[in-house]
Amino acid sequence: MFFVLSKTFGFFAMPSNAIAALFVVAALLLAIGWRRGGRRLLAFAVVVLLLVGYSPLSTLLLLPLTERFPAWPADGRAPDGIIVLGGAINPDISAARGSIELEAAGERILAMLQLARRYPQARIVFTGGSANLTATPVPEAPIAGRLLDEFGVAPDRVILESRSRTTDENAVFTRQLVTPKPGERWLLVTSAFHMPRSVGVFRAAGFDVEPYPVDWGLRGWGDAYMPLETLGQGLRRADLAMHEWSGLVAYWLSGKSRELFPGPR
Repeated sequence: MFFVLSKTFGFFAMPSNAIAALFVVAALLLAIGWRRGGRRLLAFAVVVLLLVGYSPLSTLLLLPLTERFPAWPADGRAPDGIIVLGGAINPDISAARGSIELEAAGERILAMLQLARRYPQARIVFTGGSANLTATPVPEAPIAGRLLDEFGVAPDRVILESRSRTTDENAVFTRQLVTPKPGERWLLVTSAFHMPRSVGVFRAAGFDVEPYPVDWGLRGWGDAYMPLETLGQGLRRADLAMHEWSGLVAYWLSGKSRELFPGPR
């Protein structure tokens, strides 16, 4: 139920979808003869679209998330395991094309391969089922497993978790599979903007991890004053930010995370 509700609410929480809804309502008002209200709503929708699409507003929404956790400081002590969250592979297109198709968060896969090579004794856990609500689910983890095999990572190092559909399930199911021992060091690899929510649910699941953020997408706080080059760039950033902020609130209210905005310890 939580998965269905999160997908449904998440659709309407996206600024791009909300703006589209404003245009649809404005068009309906004009169609039924409410011209004054329709024109006002249409003008408001245009202003919001331009503001979200071109101003630094979307960047300001995203920066607190991406800057929450710094880059992982390698201190010479090798990790015992590396956990990579799904969301970097498009499993539906990969299955249809017989190839490995990466999403915008493909840096997670690059980091997985780099860390697997750098720390040859570490176990590699890829956790990712299917987040598709309507089509036949195709899990992401087996595709990542095939990629690891093609890059020569020994199968006995690899653990694939294919049931999870949400970040909370990533944490719960991974802990059940791994059963981490006291003193072990586990890295958590995911996009920087997604790291606060991810760390929160892993902590709530009793799995102490060290954040390894990738896929920053921004250079830092200096980008807060830079206008955007395309409308789509601003809408995408706003969608990413609102998806994460609404997820943080929902996970905190539902008890899946003990912290509203998890940060470094």
